[in-house]
Parts: sequence; C-alpha cells; structure tokens
Amino acid sequence: MQDQESSGRWDSLGSRDANSRIEAMENIHLEVMRKVEAIGPIPAPAPSPPASGSPPSSELNHILAHLLMLSKRCPFEDVRERCIRLLQSVQDLGVRIPRPLGNGPSRFIPEKEILQVSKVDARTQSIFEDAFAALGRLDNISLVMGFHPQYLESFLRTQHYLLQMDGPLSLHYRHYIGIMAAARHQCSYLVNQHVENFLHFGGDPKWLNGLGEAPQKLQQLGELNKILAHRPWLLTKEHIERLLKAEEHSWSLAELIHAVVLLTHYHSLASFTFGCGIMPEIHCEGGHTFRPPSLSQYCVCDIANGNGHANHHDDPFGNEVSGKGRCVEVLMERMKQLQECRDDEEASQEEMATRFEREKTESMLVVTAEDEECVPPRDISRHFEDPSYGYKDFSRRGEHVPTFRVQDYSWEDHGFSLVNRLYPDVGQMLDEKFQMAYNLTYNTMATHKDVDTSMLRRAIWNYIHCMFGIRYDDYDYGEINQLLDRSFKIYIKTMVCSPEKTTKRMYESFWRQFQHSEKVHVNLLLMEARMQAELLYALRAITRYMT
Repeated sequence: MQDQESSGRWDSLGSRDANSRIEAMENIHLEVMRKVEAIGPIPAPAPSPPASGSPPSSELNHILAHLLMLSKRCPFEDVRERCIRLLQSVQDLGVRIPRPLGNGPSRFIPEKEILQVSKVDARTQSIFEDAFAALGRLDNISLVMGFHPQYLESFLRTQHYLLQMDGPLSLHYRHYIGIMAAARHQCSYLVNQHVENFLHFGGDPKWLNGLGEAPQKLQQLGELNKILAHRPWLLTKEHIERLLKAEEHSWSLAELIHAVVLLTHYHSLASFTFGCGIMPEIHCEGGHTFRPPSLSQYCVCDIANGNGHANHHDDPFGNEVSGKGRCVEVLMERMKQLQECRDDEEASQEEMATRFEREKTESMLVVTAEDEECVPPRDISRHFEDPSYGYKDFSRRGEHVPTFRVQDYSWEDHGFSLVNRLYPDVGQMLDEKFQMAYNLTYNTMATHKDVDTSMLRRAIWNYIHCMFGIRYDDYDYGEINQLLDRSFKIYIKTMVCSPEKTTKRMYESFWRQFQHSEKVHVNLLLMEARMQAELLYALRAITRYMT
C-alpha cells in the first residue's frame, strides 16, 4: 500500500465516477487476498482464543483497519458495501478482522442521529463527498459539523486554505504548529491527525520527540502558543518583537500572522473536539481493536467516559433530571420580556459599564468542572513547554488587566484588514466563518418554530468575550444572567477555557430539551467566539508593535 500505484487505488475510491470506484475496489480486493494468502494456513481457532490474537502481518492490520473505516465512513454506499463484503471474506478465511471501539463519531451524540443527516440532506452529502475526495477520509469532526452544512462548507474551505494552499509557511511547519496548538489542551485526537500529516509532508520525525528537537524558530513560538491558549490578555507587543527580531531565527510578519491564525484555529478546534465528545478515527489508534467483544459489551473507556448505565442518573449541578433544567418556554418568555424592556428604556453608559464589570467578576466565580490539575500524558506534553501553565481568571492574585474595548480595536475595523493585508484571502474566509456561526439560525428552539434566537446567540458570544475581558459598549450585560443558567455557564467556561475537562454529564446537563443539532450549533458559537477573542489580542499586539 506504500507505493504510488497502490496509493492511487485508495484515492480512486473518492471518485464521483462509480466505475472508477468499482475498479479500485476490485484491485484492493486482489491485493488484500494476496496478503492473506501470504500468511499461510490459518490454524483452526482454539475454543477460547487469546484476547490479543490478531493477524500476523502489521501491514495487513493497517489495511483491514482502513477497510473498516471505509465500511463505516465512506460517503459512497457502493464502497461501504464492498468493504463490508471484503472484510467478511477475510474473516471467513480465519483471519481476525478489527471492530470499532465506541459507538460512532461522538461519545455524546447517538450515531444514528449523526449519520442520518447526510441521508436527508443532499447538500451535506455533496460536501461529505468533496471532503472525502480531497482527504481520502471523512473525519469525525466533519460528520458532527454536518448538522450545519452551511457552516461546515465554510469551515472546510478555511481549513484547507490554511493547511494546503499557498501561504507564508511550509506545509510541514503548518502541521507542526497544529500539533503544538492541540497539545496545549491535551487533544490527542488533533495531535495524532497532525503527526500523520506532518510526516506525510516530509517533516523530520526527530521533531516529534519533543519541542526541544524542533528548529529554534518553532521553539520560540512556544511562549505565544502558551499565552494565547490560556491567558491571551497577557500578550504584549514585546512578545511580538521577540519573535520578529530573533536574528537568524526571526519570523516575518506574514509568517507570524499565518502561525497566529493556525494556533487560534486549533486551540478553538480542540474546544469543539472535547465539547462534542469526538471519538478517535476508526482506523487510528484507539478507534478499533482486534480483540473479541467483552461479555458486558462495555469497554473500560466507555465506563470511564460516563457511557456505563450507572452514570446516567447523577447530576453534579443539582438539576433535577426529570425537571429538564430551565425549560424552553421559560427561556423564550425571558427573551420576550428583555426585548420589551429594551424597547421601553435604555440603560446609561455608566450602568452598562457596571453591568459588564459585574458579569466579568461573576464569570470568575463559575468554577470549571473537576477544577484540579490535569496532568497531560508524556506523548502529548513533549510538544509544548511549561505544562503546569493553564487558564487563570485575569483578576486573580491582584492582577488588574484593563478591559479590552471592542470600540478601540475590533475584528471588523482592525483585525480583518491586518490579516487580509499580510495573508491575502484568509481575513475574508475567517470573517465569513465568524459571521456564519454568529448568524446561523433555523428559527427554532427545541420543538418551537418561528423563534428569533438572535438575543440568545448574542448573549452566548458576548459572555465568552466577557470571560476574556472583552467589552461591547452597546451591549447590556444584565441580559446574560437572564438567559444563561448556571449549568450552561459551567459548560461554556469549561469548554472554552479548559476543554480537556469537559464531560458527557456536563454536555447533558444544559438545555435538556434541546436537540443535539442545537447543542452542536452552540459549540460552533463557542469555538468561533473563542477564536475571535484570541485573535483580537494577538492582532492588537501585532498592530501595537507595527505602530
């Protein structure tokens, strides 16, 4: 499978021409059968086979895992069916085939709901086919985002441009920066994805031994990565100057903009990955096993992740499970009352500023779940320095961080043009993606239709920016407490600030009556609001350096 001819066969499975796919599958079938025959006679299975039994050939293992992934994830039904038949043929010859670990792309969302999306939406199916043709796979993040095809299209276009198209940074540098960014949040899903791509684009395997093995230029990005991921309000023009004036290891302004966009993209994508409970890809480590199923049908990881029976009735946030938390009708009534109050009277600027400070202070009292140190595993922590450095509220320990007023430096008036000038087209793509997440609506809330959700979407976006010390002068922060209840705030803060601590119970505890597609929409909002907040601090620091 390593040579170009073999690689071309797998690529052809993404063709929109059915005959090309059939021919490719026939060639793959012959190749697999040759490898099975090369193993020699397969002994008859013992009455109770050893749990660790697996095919003798690691290359065959790899191919069978790839076929399993295609049988579940390929958007073309004919390829899925042929992969199932081929795996069955291999099993009939006595070779143990892999089975998936877990149930679907997400630990939080039933697989049938996710996979149903492309069956009923032709546009989503077309996007999935394009993504599969470009990458040779359809990853779990895209499948979950498929609830919102308009957004998914914008997301994939932006990510493809950042990673594949012409830009200031070489391709292997881009993936290494992706590894650095995802590692800050211990996101092994994204780290593993970029390790694979880094090596594919000719990256030096030694760099993967740890950040200390990477070039000095990339090592210097470690400080920026750390601050942006956890405390972006501490970023100054001096940090920027150190990167741009490092003699032979200096970054150019264009390279730095590209790096900043990649770092913020993957910090926020790590939030989405944990917030939606994204599972490892089927063909990757942790996504499949050659072991037979256990008697209980539960693997240890399911129980640890809250998928066992015993965990479904506990609620650490004190909500009555049967009571559905704050019901949709109450939330809709609050929105209506707030709109009427807005129409009747307008608070003074002084009162608005006071309400922002109050909400900012209250956001610090919202404790993320399991508020303790998470020690990252060695294979993740080696990609960054100072693993003990994490999110800390900006006004603790007597620190006073001035409020970032959007009127003084906004994405629309300042950040957008800076990015577009130094990295053409990216500013436009990011702007479309931000707007898509912010304005996306189907005018529904749970089972209710024809609902204007703009007030709720704005409250969520502005609450996240408030946690980062960013203030909109024209927004009444008193609305946030009316619309976002405590369990929802805990979920938001954990997912945005310490996403590696997000749990299934937290996901289930907010907005119990809402559909999974609506919760995924919330996660898109959180991801984009976080990315924009980080970008604003980084771009403001770069602007201050330039002036």
